[in-house]
Amino acid sequence: MECTVNWVPAMGMGFVAETGSGHVLTMDGAAEGGGRNLAPRPMETVLAGTAGCTAYDVVLILKRGRHAISGCQVKVTSERADTDPKVFTKIHLHFQLTGRDLPAAAVERAIAMSHDKYCSATIMLAKTAEITTSYELVAA
Repeated sequence: MECTVNWVPAMGMGFVAETGSGHVLTMDGAAEGGGRNLAPRPMETVLAGTAGCTAYDVVLILKRGRHAISGCQVKVTSERADTDPKVFTKIHLHFQLTGRDLPAAAVERAIAMSHDKYCSATIMLAKTAEITTSYELVAA
């Protein structure tokens, strides 16, 4: 896996990343840091990627278990250290799963498997952050 990030001086503190799969992602800083607030902060993209990684796992595990999942939303909240490096110290992932007769046990198992075995992002971030999860089921 690879990624190339280029600073775009005309954006102040804006950066454009091109992923190895050929996709583009723009990032920017806050005004107080010289940015123009035109795109997500780099650390916000870390959280978004983490939520995407674990959501992918959970949906795939439930689908492979032949459960009727039709929606998955992950809301992430976090806390960071007050001093540099301002690593994440707490991350909470709240899953809202929509489906028909989704068994709570299967959902709990899918979230645990993602958190403990498959999601590279949460496993990596768990080195500095306490990661917690919760979920709610919504009938389709």
